Amino acid sequence: MAPRTKKPERRPSVSYLTDTLPSALPPIFEQAQNTTASHRKNIVQLFKVQKTCAEVTEETEKGIRLVGERAFNALFINMINRVLPVKKRVAVADRVVRFVASYVAYTTEQDTIEEEDGDSMSQRFVAKLVRHLLAGAEAKDKSVRFRVTLMLASLINGLGEIDDDQYVAIRQGLLDRARDKESAVRVQAALGLAKLQAGENVDDLEDGEESIAEVILDLLRHDPAAEVRRAALYNLPRSSATLPVILTRTRDIDPILRRTVFHGSFSSASMPDARVLTITQREEAVRNGLGDREPSVRKAAAGMIGGWFDQAECDLLEFLNRFDVVSGEVAEEALLSLFVTRPETLENIDFPDEWWVNLSPEKAFLARVFAEYCVSNKDESRLEDAMPVVTALAFRIQDQYNELVNVAGNEDDMQEKSFIVGELLRLALTSDYADETGRRKMFAMSREMIAMPDLPDALIPRCLDVLKKISTSERDLIRLIVDVVTELRMGDGDVEDPDSAGRSSSVGVSRPAPEEQHAAALIDLRCLNICIGLLERVNTPLQENSVFHGLLPDLIIPAVRNKDEPALRDQGIVCLGLCCMIDEKMAAQSFGLFIQQVASADDELKVKVVRIIFDLFMVHDIPAMLEDTIGAHRIAELVRHMVLQDAPAVQAAACEGVAKLMLAGIVDDTDVLQTVVMLYFSPDTADNQPLRQCLTYFLPVYCYSSSENQARMLSIFNDTLNHVSTFAEDFEGSPDLLPLAQMGLMMVDWLDPEKAVGNHVDIGMHLDLGIVLLKLLLTETVRDIRKAAAGYLSKLSLPEDGQADMWKTKAAFTLIQAVRDKRPMSEVAPRKALERFQATLLKQYRELEGYDEDAFRADGDEHEETSELWGFIDDIDEIPASPVKRGSRATSRARSSATPSGASDSDTPVRSRRVPQTVVEEDEEEDDDVDAMLDSD
Repeated sequence: MAPRTKKPERRPSVSYLTDTLPSALPPIFEQAQNTTASHRKNIVQLFKVQKTCAEVTEETEKGIRLVGERAFNALFINMINRVLPVKKRVAVADRVVRFVASYVAYTTEQDTIEEEDGDSMSQRFVAKLVRHLLAGAEAKDKSVRFRVTLMLASLINGLGEIDDDQYVAIRQGLLDRARDKESAVRVQAALGLAKLQAGENVDDLEDGEESIAEVILDLLRHDPAAEVRRAALYNLPRSSATLPVILTRTRDIDPILRRTVFHGSFSSASMPDARVLTITQREEAVRNGLGDREPSVRKAAAGMIGGWFDQAECDLLEFLNRFDVVSGEVAEEALLSLFVTRPETLENIDFPDEWWVNLSPEKAFLARVFAEYCVSNKDESRLEDAMPVVTALAFRIQDQYNELVNVAGNEDDMQEKSFIVGELLRLALTSDYADETGRRKMFAMSREMIAMPDLPDALIPRCLDVLKKISTSERDLIRLIVDVVTELRMGDGDVEDPDSAGRSSSVGVSRPAPEEQHAAALIDLRCLNICIGLLERVNTPLQENSVFHGLLPDLIIPAVRNKDEPALRDQGIVCLGLCCMIDEKMAAQSFGLFIQQVASADDELKVKVVRIIFDLFMVHDIPAMLEDTIGAHRIAELVRHMVLQDAPAVQAAACEGVAKLMLAGIVDDTDVLQTVVMLYFSPDTADNQPLRQCLTYFLPVYCYSSSENQARMLSIFNDTLNHVSTFAEDFEGSPDLLPLAQMGLMMVDWLDPEKAVGNHVDIGMHLDLGIVLLKLLLTETVRDIRKAAAGYLSKLSLPEDGQADMWKTKAAFTLIQAVRDKRPMSEVAPRKALERFQATLLKQYRELEGYDEDAFRADGDEHEETSELWGFIDDIDEIPASPVKRGSRATSRARSSATPSGASDSDTPVRSRRVPQTVVEEDEEEDDDVDAMLDSD
């Protein structure tokens, strides 16, 4: 029997392309857009259609034409074109994009299975598709650009090996879209570039050409859209080059991005060993994370710290080695966070006797933080079980101090040993001193340490804290410290008193040698540091501690007079300031000296003196204190002088003091308030971050705290707006200059009555502001100011009908009509803003229905405020509004009447830093006058 022969397969004809193909693809795409469950089946079916089409060819003189492939590709692209104009977040379009990406990956995979090399059907199809998409990347329609970029980013992983030309084309297309004006497009571009990054060879780039990694880093650092920065962060590899940039995002304005850094980039899953970060970087991450205002970010940071603890094999000492416990300030926060999130770690903490034998900084630190944590959580039983008794602890401190003395001269070892002794002294504060033997031993040891001339300065406050805890009263503590200071200065009789030597020089006795003078100055400096630490810890008036009076003429006053040792003079002034804090009479006698130092001292001392002055204002009666110097009526002038100092550190300290005084209601001068506001907006202070941070908190809190404070801000609104408008000329081109409209909007927000707190909130504050703005539109001729003022009208929170003052609503309505009649707005936007405000008044307040201007004017015969309003309006000349340059502003009686009380156009701008005359006079006084002040103490 002859074998059966296989019939040859019939190749599809050209008619397949016209009859069958057009109806084959639409159902597949229709099913793909409805659900992803059918994608796999439809991909297989679509591939069969493509292969069938590929068999349709046509022979020509030039060769074989792939008419079937071209028809399939054209129809496939036609299907895609229907999706491209669809906006983002449309599910059916997203499913089609996913289907296309999956199909590209499948058809490329079939080339590998069938071992097809060279120019295959799939390669030609992908090349055609990519060229088409790249052509649409420049479309004007933002939806098309988004869909094109999304599809390119989605199909990159499925392209397999692509030739260089195609790679370069896709790369350039995505780089262009990374600068698109639409954030959604930039997100997809970042995702696509991240997928291409692995195939990029930096050596192949031309000179000056950005790498993909640099572009993604730039998006992470500078892109204004949070979703773009998040996309860049998600796809950024962790390396020594990228980690510092990622760390900066812990201060990003987007809380989701900040949380992602801790929960993702710095987590133990993404970063198996935290030591790839430097100690400084680790501490910055912990500081920013645990100090974040968002609870979710703090939680993510705590999770990051727990992951680092796991990496240290749950060993607390090894965990602490990841931080700088000696000079850093973050290790304690990290450890406390660990105690909260991993409470089981507390159960495993134990301090046996051998723990204290070879103490390291980490051991001492852990013991101290554990003890303070137990005290704060009132867990005395656990503290008592873990810690040694007071007597044993005193001996441990003594041993460590002896080791500190033995390493004198070795800076690193001294710092480490000093830290250990300091931690043990802080640990001693948590001990129970019911044991009289232990109390006496700790007291004697602390007394002996603080009397040592070579005790490190950092340990003086620690010893004082222990002595204060053990002492029975502040009087006993003061008596003890006076005895210590006396011993140090007299040197048990070995060192001659430099003051007595100086006094006797006039009768023929030789002065001490320079070496002796320097040694005596060092002893006095040590004594002043001890006195400063003491005064910071006591509140008892000096009148009740006569034993301290001897130190004033013997130590403190000579130090203030000392002209040869600046450090000694500075500490003497600080010590005198602390004395004045607890003695009002001394404060009044010494205040002139502090004023003189503001004018003549160096910047570092000025900061200290400014803080002293403001602290004295906070605790003493200001009129009584200033009566014999500049007078209480000039306190505002003095405050402004300190705020307008040139040194940024002095300015920042003064602003902190002003904020305290004004929040406490001690100073309520509007000139001071205006000066502070001007400093806040001035580009001169842009680099003074302490000042800016202080005022960013103070100004809104001050205004929201009471309607009286908002009323003060309202009284300076016009004048401040005029002053800040001059910044545009004075700081032209400065990147730190805010637009005038933005500065004014911040003041409008501070005056929002809905944000004010208290029992007597003036709900009509913004209605009052509306009247002020309308008067400004009548008197102001500078175009930028008028334009900004008109724009503020739409931001006002007006009171409800029945809650507003009827006279004020009519006054506002009258002023609107006056602006339209006498000073009409020349630009469309301000004019429409004025019209909208008028419509809002008409809609909101029923008393304006049938408003009669003549009747309202007639009310002026009985109401003085109505008469003043019409007098103000009548004095305005009917001048058409026109752009007027700064400096050509018209002046009139009406304009002066709109200026807030206490302020005028002649006020010196902030940048001139005008010095009060009183302070200048103090600066010109001779040192003999200062000596007289000190002698009066």
